[in-house]
Amino acid sequence: MSNQMFDVIKGDLEVLEQGLQEAVTSTNDLVTEVGMHIVTSGGKRIRPALCLLSARGGRAFDLPHVLPLAEALELIHTASLVHDDVIDEADTRRGAATANARWNNQVAILSGDYIFARAFTLIAEEGYDSYVSKRLADLVCNLSVGEIIQDHAVYQASRGMADYYERIQKKTADFLEICCELGAMVGGMDREEMKKLAEYGHCIGMAFQITDDLLDIEQTAETIGKPAGNDIRQGIVTLPVIRALETSPDAEELERIVTDMEMTDEMVERALEIVKATDGVDFAKAKADEYLARAKAALPEGLPDAIREAYEMVADFIGDRDF
Repeated sequence: MSNQMFDVIKGDLEVLEQGLQEAVTSTNDLVTEVGMHIVTSGGKRIRPALCLLSARGGRAFDLPHVLPLAEALELIHTASLVHDDVIDEADTRRGAATANARWNNQVAILSGDYIFARAFTLIAEEGYDSYVSKRLADLVCNLSVGEIIQDHAVYQASRGMADYYERIQKKTADFLEICCELGAMVGGMDREEMKKLAEYGHCIGMAFQITDDLLDIEQTAETIGKPAGNDIRQGIVTLPVIRALETSPDAEELERIVTDMEMTDEMVERALEIVKATDGVDFAKAKADEYLARAKAALPEGLPDAIREAYEMVADFIGDRDF
């Protein structure tokens, strides 16, 4: 994540890092060790950054009041990744050993649960409006539902674009929407401004996940840190593949590959070849660009220039990113 985008909240993010480490500190040494490993293993911090940007755009910005919310959002994201790594049997994330690889699945799952609970403790201690805790509870529900939908649909070659959009909304877009909306709320924005920033968050979230899915088709393992075609290998059908299943003369062969739980590296290569021979990649890029244009158009009128500029840079980064 380009540092320049978040220059306006650089100091806030430094304080946030300290808060995240304090939040996972426990009276039990092992719990502290695992928690510290998890929260210091890197991460773009895009969720708390969006929350802080929204809050700074408001008329009642107070950093100590906003920080527990920003920290809770990052902790919820972090806890969900810890659980994802167990489900995916992942050994590394961002170049560091995952909690399940370094300790074991039980320690990782329970540490994820601990971090979820710590997030909600921060919210309770700050005494925010009950709407905040309700939205965060909804968020955790939707993250879980999104993963369940995805897991249930693996190796099924679904051609349903509506299903795909629902899945990525629950997995990614709802989260970024809530970061922007709740940041605006605790920063003192009015209801209309909150709605506009929520729309911005939703649109960049949809674009972010579509771009992520595109990178899996287009990039090499060196660029994205995991093998290209990893989604196909796991039976996860993304937008470029759905488009290829609709339009490719080799759609039947592609369907046979993506529904085969025993697929080989050669089959993955062939699937990538079929998808790249269609307009699937361009189709998905155009959809991501459409969401990014909608995101910029949604930004409220009265935002301070520095905040507006940061939001536009986030949208541009998502459109241009290659990792």
